[in-house]
Amino acid sequence: MLDIYAGPKALQQITDEGFAPALFDTILGASGGPKWFVLAGLDRVIIPDFFANTAHKIHVVGSSAGAFRAACMAQDDPKAAINRLSHYYANTVYSDKPSAFDITQSVYAIMNKLMGETGVSEILNNDRVKAHFIVARAKGLTRFEHKALQIPGLLMSAGMNAISRTQLKHYYDRVVFSTETLNIDCPYGLPSEYLALNSTNLIQALTASGSIPVVMEGIKDIPGAPAGMYRDGGIIDYHFDLSFPHQQSSDTLTLYPHFYPKPITGWFDKSLKKRKPNVRNYDNVVMLVPSAEFVAKLPYGKIPDRSDFESMDAATRIAYWTRVLDDSDQLGDAFLDLVNDQNIASYIKPFVF
Repeated sequence: MLDIYAGPKALQQITDEGFAPALFDTILGASGGPKWFVLAGLDRVIIPDFFANTAHKIHVVGSSAGAFRAACMAQDDPKAAINRLSHYYANTVYSDKPSAFDITQSVYAIMNKLMGETGVSEILNNDRVKAHFIVARAKGLTRFEHKALQIPGLLMSAGMNAISRTQLKHYYDRVVFSTETLNIDCPYGLPSEYLALNSTNLIQALTASGSIPVVMEGIKDIPGAPAGMYRDGGIIDYHFDLSFPHQQSSDTLTLYPHFYPKPITGWFDKSLKKRKPNVRNYDNVVMLVPSAEFVAKLPYGKIPDRSDFESMDAATRIAYWTRVLDDSDQLGDAFLDLVNDQNIASYIKPFVF
């Protein structure tokens, strides 16, 4: 039902110490739109249950939908926040041809409902769970909203990325909005700028992290950030290929609930089958993945994705997504059972990229 993958360092530590919550101080949340619904059951138990009896600081790093989940985990009641996000996200209904403005306003509405009256304050004042939202600041033609300019800019940056991922630095800046600075090591030399979240920019930064190019409007001139156009963090960090210097000195691990066993580095790398993440960046990562057998039993035998908006009518899609959200609780239960199994190390698989 639930597959667990780990890098060599992580596997050795778990073999020596068990699947102890104290080993983990970072959680990753990937881009992927409604794919994250299959992980909702895991999200409902990770902070409230798995980390229930720990007091150490936990960094939750996410891009796009992963940032939305990070915003849930950093609230006082993470399970209730995940349930709010999943409900409003799953029940979103658009017109037959929604504009980028329409979709952007809808996402703003979901973010505000996710926060309620106190969510922003809870995230900013959480001494234990620190939220980090990865956003891409667009440069060149991708900073424009008009499709006649934005699309050529995207094609140009995709083409240069195909030559070398290092070329993305000419088209996007990685910007990390955080409640506490968390340094990132990027093997491709893409610099990171670290900015503080506050009560005036949190909703905008969070929305920007999920602002899919062309589909949504970018978020312009976020308060407390340099002037510019901010777009989906998954452009740079789709499923991640980076590491965190603080872990190298403390021997702590990263917990990564993910929908696939093989992460894709950046948004433009989805079609580049030969491009794989740097294995060293996954040395201390433990990935929790729905098994192929679990996915096969979901409605339509697949994980939800954005194409469902186009291929299904609203009632069919909402029923399907709601079923996946309910079924995902089985993964949360399986995770809690596994971490208490003394033989858990024998169930862990090595990464195969």
